Amino acid sequence: MRRFGISYSGRGPPEPRLALGVCLAKDPFRICHSVPAQIGLRTSAQRACLLPPTAISVLPARGLAFFIINLLKCNSVRLEYLSFLFWLTEVCDNPLVYNLLPTSFRSSSQLSSSHGPGYAKVNRREGAGGWSPLLSDKYQWLEVDLQRRTQITAVATQGRYGSSDWLTSYLLMFSDTGHNWRQHRQEDSLGVSYPRHRSVSREWIYLGDRESNNPKSRYGINKQAMVKHTSEVAGFDGRSSLVFRLSARTSWTARDSISLKFKTLKNSGTLLHAKGQRDHSLNLALEKGKLLSGSGGKLLVSLGSLLDDQHWHHIKLERLSTHLNLTVDKNLRQVHLPAELTTAVLSVGAVHSHGLQTPILHNRNFHGCLENLLYNDLNLIKLAKQNSPQVTAVGNMTFSCSEPVFVAVTFTDSRSFLQLPVPTSRLSGAVSVTLQFRTWNKAGLLLTFGLRQQEGSVFLYLSDARLRLQISSGLNDGQWHSVELIAEENHLSITVDRDEGATAHTSIPLLPPADAQLFFGGCPAHRGGWDCRNPFQVFQGCMRLLKLDGQPVDLIKVQERRLGNYSALQIDMCGIIDRCSPSHCEHGGGCTQSWSTFHCNCSNTGYRGATCHSSKYEQSCEIYKHKGDTSGPFHIDVDGSGPIKPQLVYCNMTEDQTWIVMQHDNTELTTVQVSPDSNQHFANFRYPSEETQLSAIIGQSEHCEQELSFHCKRSRLFNTLDGAPLSWWVGGPASGHIQNHWGGASPGSRQCACGLQDNCLDSSFSCNCDADYDLWTDDSGLLTHKETLPVRSLVLGDIHRPGSEAAYRVGPLRCYGDKNFWNAAFFDKETSYLHFPTFNGELNADISFLFRTTSSSGLFLENLGIKDFIRIELSSSTEVVFSFDVGNGPLEVKVKTALPLNDNRWHRVQAERNVKEASLRVDDFPATVRAAPSDGFIHLQLNSQLFIGGTASRQKGFLGCIRSLQLNGVTLDLEERARITPGVRPGCPGHCSSYAALCQNQGRCVERANGFSCDCSQSAHAGAFCHKEVSGSFKSTTSITYIVKEPYEPSRNSGSLHSSIYSDITLRGEDISLSFRTSQSPALLLYVSSFYREYLILLINKHDELEVRYKLHSSRDVEVLSSRVMNLADGRLHTVTIRRQADMVSVQVNTHKHTHLPIYLTSQKSEGLDPDLARLASTGFTGCLSGVRFDSICPLKAALLHPDSRVTVTSPLVPSSCASSSQADSYAAETTHSLSGNRSMLTSKTLSSASHHWVSSVIAVVIFIIVSAAAIMARFICIRKETYRNQEVKAAQPEDSREFPLSSQTRSLSVHSENQKEFFI
Repeated sequence: MRRFGISYSGRGPPEPRLALGVCLAKDPFRICHSVPAQIGLRTSAQRACLLPPTAISVLPARGLAFFIINLLKCNSVRLEYLSFLFWLTEVCDNPLVYNLLPTSFRSSSQLSSSHGPGYAKVNRREGAGGWSPLLSDKYQWLEVDLQRRTQITAVATQGRYGSSDWLTSYLLMFSDTGHNWRQHRQEDSLGVSYPRHRSVSREWIYLGDRESNNPKSRYGINKQAMVKHTSEVAGFDGRSSLVFRLSARTSWTARDSISLKFKTLKNSGTLLHAKGQRDHSLNLALEKGKLLSGSGGKLLVSLGSLLDDQHWHHIKLERLSTHLNLTVDKNLRQVHLPAELTTAVLSVGAVHSHGLQTPILHNRNFHGCLENLLYNDLNLIKLAKQNSPQVTAVGNMTFSCSEPVFVAVTFTDSRSFLQLPVPTSRLSGAVSVTLQFRTWNKAGLLLTFGLRQQEGSVFLYLSDARLRLQISSGLNDGQWHSVELIAEENHLSITVDRDEGATAHTSIPLLPPADAQLFFGGCPAHRGGWDCRNPFQVFQGCMRLLKLDGQPVDLIKVQERRLGNYSALQIDMCGIIDRCSPSHCEHGGGCTQSWSTFHCNCSNTGYRGATCHSSKYEQSCEIYKHKGDTSGPFHIDVDGSGPIKPQLVYCNMTEDQTWIVMQHDNTELTTVQVSPDSNQHFANFRYPSEETQLSAIIGQSEHCEQELSFHCKRSRLFNTLDGAPLSWWVGGPASGHIQNHWGGASPGSRQCACGLQDNCLDSSFSCNCDADYDLWTDDSGLLTHKETLPVRSLVLGDIHRPGSEAAYRVGPLRCYGDKNFWNAAFFDKETSYLHFPTFNGELNADISFLFRTTSSSGLFLENLGIKDFIRIELSSSTEVVFSFDVGNGPLEVKVKTALPLNDNRWHRVQAERNVKEASLRVDDFPATVRAAPSDGFIHLQLNSQLFIGGTASRQKGFLGCIRSLQLNGVTLDLEERARITPGVRPGCPGHCSSYAALCQNQGRCVERANGFSCDCSQSAHAGAFCHKEVSGSFKSTTSITYIVKEPYEPSRNSGSLHSSIYSDITLRGEDISLSFRTSQSPALLLYVSSFYREYLILLINKHDELEVRYKLHSSRDVEVLSSRVMNLADGRLHTVTIRRQADMVSVQVNTHKHTHLPIYLTSQKSEGLDPDLARLASTGFTGCLSGVRFDSICPLKAALLHPDSRVTVTSPLVPSSCASSSQADSYAAETTHSLSGNRSMLTSKTLSSASHHWVSSVIAVVIFIIVSAAAIMARFICIRKETYRNQEVKAAQPEDSREFPLSSQTRSLSVHSENQKEFFI
């Protein structure tokens, strides 16, 4: 038995009539095109016609029922005129139920004989003009017996003739027995672009009201179209079956199909068993209401749920070679079958033999009915009727469908309860209650009754899926469970699923009084006394087979108000819905459910959201880089929410290009081991990434490469007499193709890199190894043609000759350039737009893009359907709106931002809509989420083009740039479409406005065609974002000299010229920063001098404090600034920043506050350096320096990464990382050397990763200006002229300019220090 229901609402000023179609036309789209194409609107047409866009799903039914519920919640309402309409042909004027007898109509009540249900016909005036119930409440219904199985495609209702009253919403149910109704839900409308509802085929219809536009409205119903339903039916009693033996003409072929319909009350039983040759078989069976398919001892697939609801369900199996398409109702799954599976015998309803295979499904026979059992074009039930020798009926199989009538009741919400009196004829001393229930909820009240004498209550309830008193668990699985409760004077027993549960003995009498009431599921709203209390959750689920003292409860009498009382119940139906079948949880997310909703567990899937739709990971290394990440392993999801799984790759971001590195199982140089069993050496390379993942990365990258090297000694590649290659490799998508070129050459060339460059060892060959020399050589290069990548295997042939030796290496696959991330279009006119094919996002739609604009509003995206639409727009400078309609009315999701979005910077928009909710996120602002209606339409049905940046109908579109537009993980090629569209330009510059902050440590953002890069030439750091520390460890003998500009020689120039030259590089201030780590005290860190004996010295004094000494003019005294920060020689990393502007100096040590002090100049002259400084210079520096920068000059970085003639380095130089080095300095115990040591050459070592597969980082180690025993100290030769611009420039002697200010002669280091000034910072 089934019900089918739909609901809608009427709005606006009253008009004479309303239609919601029920139709059986061959083409429902062509009926009554004059009426409005929107559900719920009134129409003033003279006929009640089908709304063209409204249809229902196809199922066999004999009757329909309309159930009136929630009629404005007004007790004075009267229902007068309800009309119901069917069609068979393509026009509305051909009613086929015109001659239905009045006995075909039943209703809950009628106001008078002239308001009976037989008058519920469209456009008729018999009687009072329609049906009116006696009571005006939500429990009124109208039922129509269609006399035969009928296909129904749409429903129409009509208001009372001559009035302004109409029905706005109702439930529609269907059945083919007149019992066990099934409600039609809007969600059942799957795969139909319009109409919304598929047709149903039933013999009865049933209408229940939900809402009216007028408290005095009248309703009518009329049926006008039916299609006769023909079928062949067979009944199985659990011991019978049907056997079909295939003849030679009907043998199982590479393409076969089996289809049937079944209905049953048993949740387990075998439907089909196909036995083939060599004991191979295919089984199809019900298990706990699900359909399971197994073959070869393995479970292939599980489909469907709640299939034991005694309604017809459709199954179809289609074999296509080794694939099987299995369809249950509307759910399709494809599984793989063994190629050797053939069918010789088909058993229906039972398993007659498993052969040698171990059965994986039970052997219980099917108990229920089958209809139209078809093998290809053969109707097996019809053949059985005709006593065909191919078909044998086993046991008591009948050609009819007899089924028991079980009246169920559905508890729908918190108001639901069922009240029944205690039986008056109960057995002495005991009351028994028996029932079956099914639910998804873990908690809820099943039964309660009061104990008057004790003023107490007895409760039978579910808690944590257990029936209290701790009887059993797992009772919220949606299956039917039987419960029997027996209450005696001082004894209470409970039995669950026929297993004796618990027994409680008490001195308190547990018998309910004779006049007591039993309450099932909940309590009435006004109850609160001892007779009905509910401290638990209400029960939501179904009950049936209620018995009191062993006597069945007639629930039909309850429905007719002749027995007991109830509220918010659906009687004669079980409205349980399995919201997890099919599961809306994507990407392997686990589905759990309650009565009203479902939840997805996305743990360990790599996806997130209400339905596990959106990926947690970015789509490429390029995106991670532009989020500010640095090199390392990352998960990337190439197609976002698409079917390709996330994968772990290594992202190398140390270069301008961002490389994706995909390893395989052998990237090392491998020596060929000769095997006596084979003349060739085979090497296969396995990648951890799946084939789809590899192909997707290669496809979206601008460039891919893979190293292929062959090292040889008397081992050739291509040099043969017959021209056949001795060695080759296999590469490309899927299983790959044989390639006969080598690294660095072009596909198909049979050459190596040296052949293309014309520099092979022997010019007569195209490869070095083909020269066949008795010495080691190699042919190496990069494979860069993406269609040949990755390398999958390698075959080496010339390895068995005497003296032949070989080795090979296949490097990891490396790709850079995300073509999708930078794909952009610039809209320079408000009327411009791009258009693409219709967006397909029926159940799930995720949209993401970046935009940049100076406009305060504009349309980003829009796609329309007949009624549905989806749209994203900038509504104001601080608000983005995501709106759509899937048939439930427009829904808007808005995000308001605290900052303006029209700031000409890139902003990211992420919108998602699924069956549970819709969400919108803009940048990192909090997302807005809105829930979808629990039982509304869920399919987004669009049919127009997808418009980007505007539409053809709007005058004002979007002005600005849109980039990286992705819909359900697929990137739209905006640039390609923009090239052929007026008013739109491909690409969009100006990335530094958004990404400049990623360039750290004085790095400068540089615009590129696709993206940006960081110029680190003026930064003391290196790396893609100028974030890599450039540092080194120093011994006392280490020094660097960096010459800013060659000294001026007056002998070569006129006296008037040299002043202008020097004035060009005179500085009024400087910006200095460095980090150090040392245990030495005192220690000289930095010395900068000019040709005029002006200098700056940075040191750690004997008190472990930082000192800065300025001599800004050779004729002035020395300014000394001391820091109050103590213990700087503690072996830890410290950072110093010095900024001077004119006579103001700012010094910061670590995070201590800046302090600004003026530098006061005096007229006293000083010659040379302090003797203490000279002695300090002679000790050198032991420790680590990093990040050394003097304005735009980075001498430490230049010494290591860019050495040239301006940099002189003494040895030894030890690469290091100051931040990660241990506090104990490795050179702290070494003694210092004399000042007369010789300078040695620069040496450095590269630090490599300890990991075999991954390189964690590249550490650049450099050397900076430091005092050494050989050169005393490192220095900048730089002019320092300060505040007095009109001061006369003193001529410097050439010999003075060539010498270091600190020499090995102590007499030149004297200085007058009594007038020094000290400032404490």
